[in-house]
Amino acid sequence: MRRNLQKIAISLLITSTALISPLSTSAQTLTVSDSSDPIEQVTSVSQLSDVQPTDWSFQALQNLVERYGCIAGYPNGTFRGNRVITRYEFAAGLNACLDSIFQRIAVLDSSEYASKQDLETLQKLQQEFAAELASLRGRLDALEPRIATIEQQQFSTTTKFNGQVWFNLSGASTGGNVKFESTPAIDGSVPAAAPDGGVRLAGRDPAGKPLVQRTNKASTTLSFFSNLTLNTSFNGQDLLVTQLAVGNGISPNNQFASAGFFNTFGVPFTDQTAGTVNGSPDVVLQTLSYTFPVNDAVRVTFGPRVNWYNYFDFNRFTYYLTGASSYDSIDNTLTNVVDTGSGAVVEWNINKNWRFAAAYLGENIPFLPSEYGFNTSSNPEYGLFGGTNSTTAELTYIPTDNLSFRLLYSYGRIQAYAGQVGGSIGEPLPYGYVDAGPGYSVFDPTTGLTSDGGLSYAYAHTFSFNFDWLITPRFGIFGRYAYGATTLKPINQAVNTQAFQVGLGFPDLGKKGALGVISFVMPMDILSGRKYFVAGGGDGGTMYELEASYYYPINDNFAIVPAVYTIFNPNNFDSNPNIYIGNLRAQFSF
Repeated sequence: MRRNLQKIAISLLITSTALISPLSTSAQTLTVSDSSDPIEQVTSVSQLSDVQPTDWSFQALQNLVERYGCIAGYPNGTFRGNRVITRYEFAAGLNACLDSIFQRIAVLDSSEYASKQDLETLQKLQQEFAAELASLRGRLDALEPRIATIEQQQFSTTTKFNGQVWFNLSGASTGGNVKFESTPAIDGSVPAAAPDGGVRLAGRDPAGKPLVQRTNKASTTLSFFSNLTLNTSFNGQDLLVTQLAVGNGISPNNQFASAGFFNTFGVPFTDQTAGTVNGSPDVVLQTLSYTFPVNDAVRVTFGPRVNWYNYFDFNRFTYYLTGASSYDSIDNTLTNVVDTGSGAVVEWNINKNWRFAAAYLGENIPFLPSEYGFNTSSNPEYGLFGGTNSTTAELTYIPTDNLSFRLLYSYGRIQAYAGQVGGSIGEPLPYGYVDAGPGYSVFDPTTGLTSDGGLSYAYAHTFSFNFDWLITPRFGIFGRYAYGATTLKPINQAVNTQAFQVGLGFPDLGKKGALGVISFVMPMDILSGRKYFVAGGGDGGTMYELEASYYYPINDNFAIVPAVYTIFNPNNFDSNPNIYIGNLRAQFSF
């Protein structure tokens, strides 16, 4: 035994730099250099494919591996004896083998197998490398908290890109001339749906009556629309959203729409321009927002362009990508005055059944031109808290996975333009325009201009209810109701409106993942204040819209969506003929 101990010690000293790099973790080994491969204990030197019996190191390794079990190999069955090791690695390997030897000596008669001199020699070897071993243990102690931190925060800044592209083939027809309220073109003819890159304007004749035009013409169009989104996370829990949009769609049904009705009834949401209506497909920044968690239940979103509809008024059957498709059917028509704006949203998941959300947004909408005073939140004349803005609160109750209810309240301040309020940022007056009444907004045919409408701003309170119920896996119902009370300033007169929607949903119709939807909508019923409508009041009638759409996925990235719409009493004229619209949408997701 004494002779064997001497051989082992000598072998360790002579062959250490070539032999003792992949050591057993059970022997307190640390690989400090570049190798990150896991190591495995071997029981025979013959298991190491790169060590041959003819090698000068074979016998030394045989003792270390087979008798004392203090050397390990790599999973591929190699030893890598020519690999350079550090002094620290050698110290760890030597210590592991000496510990194994001392454990064996402890159970034997030391006077028979080893002399005191032998033991002292071995102890000196350990003492020689005591500093390195102590330093190594210190390094291990320092590494432990760092490794724990890395394990908890294994994340680097990541950006994911996704997008959608839509092709829209749309057409509209009617049985006769459709009346719509608008000023005429400069030559007295019927104005275009988007004249001179803008929208139709509203005006009155000298007697105070809204101007009315007529048309029965609308051509078939083929257009595109696209969203490109960058989702960036810095720690795996937050999200920076940057969304670009571009399109060239002016749906043919806009030919029949009164001033303030642009992109409303019978218009598929994806048949739009994204930016201003100027005849060219401009790329716009549609969303720029940042979301972060406050705790497990609360998260906050803020930014210069936050999309209100990403957080409020959701319905499983009217999501525009897979459900109902027209502007009137995808959300509540009387909310919200700010679709996209600067501000913040707070979401609170109270428990699995209850959710609360609140928001404040100042208007900053990409399709409205800043040169005409829109985008008030970034305009120093109005600022974030002047101009057009909205405050929203919504409570959601989800008793089961198949049923949900939402109660929403919204307060809006609506900035007047040319003395009029309404249109795309007029909710709960989203159809047409209102002014201070007869005597205002008078149209001058010699100049093509109208006088001021007499309003400076308006404020509104809107209440809405929204539900969806999946009664069976293949059949559901949904609906909405809203009531809006608007006060016109400075005349302090009220205009009150209401709207409702009822519908049927048919999930997995014809194919798993498909969805058929039938939606019936009353977009805006004027309860009081009709005389203040310079456009949108019609002849006292109430418009209705019936939609039938069918989302049919071909695969995960491509879907076909046919839809048909029938508009009853267009522009709130009981005397108007029905309008029939068809749309075929090709939808690409990537």
